[in-house]
Amino acid sequence: MTGFKNRSDAGKRLAAKLQGYANRPNTVVLGLPRGGIPVAFEVATKFGLPLDVFVVRKLGVPGHEEFAMGAIASGGIRVLNEDAIRSLNIPREMIESVAEKEGEELRRREQLYRGNHPVFDVRDQTVILVDDGLATGATMRAAVQALRKQKPLSIIVAVPAAAPEACEELGEEADEIICAITPDPFFSVGSWYVDFSQTTDEEVNQLLSIAHKAEKSTRKKL
Repeated sequence: MTGFKNRSDAGKRLAAKLQGYANRPNTVVLGLPRGGIPVAFEVATKFGLPLDVFVVRKLGVPGHEEFAMGAIASGGIRVLNEDAIRSLNIPREMIESVAEKEGEELRRREQLYRGNHPVFDVRDQTVILVDDGLATGATMRAAVQALRKQKPLSIIVAVPAAAPEACEELGEEADEIICAITPDPFFSVGSWYVDFSQTTDEEVNQLLSIAHKAEKSTRKKL
């Protein structure tokens, strides 16, 4: 199965799977930083849609940080895994402590990527939520759950490469999921990119700046 040259190539090929959203009104593309932004940029540019960043931070159990007891996201959204919290008997003070720490990092990243640009209001909007791939899908699942609290019209998860089971499971969370390729065996997201070098903060800011300028230009013409 053919992979991608880089995230830009992946975004262009993913856009080919999203033709039905070209120039659709009340639609926004949200990218998960950092790796999802170059992919999301290509989708937004292809279809003339606004682009924004959606920052998600997992709330890991102290000492077992890979296990999520919840997540926080852009817009002051918090989602808790109440079943996990009850089964592990996690005290509320611990949750608040982790949430405070991750909240600081989330705010730092939002300030870094957004500056004075306001959070995009997704209420009654169709949201195309983009990342560079899905391995377990945990981060994207948290993003979808957090985004639901903002009352969008619908959520479309779109990724270039995904493990088949992750793609299937996310289909139960999102209104629609589009995975350009679902190799089996999957190995890892990076396995399907020739260049999977880390996206830098500078690149994220540059792409968001270009997208915001294009959006302003489009609004002036309307």
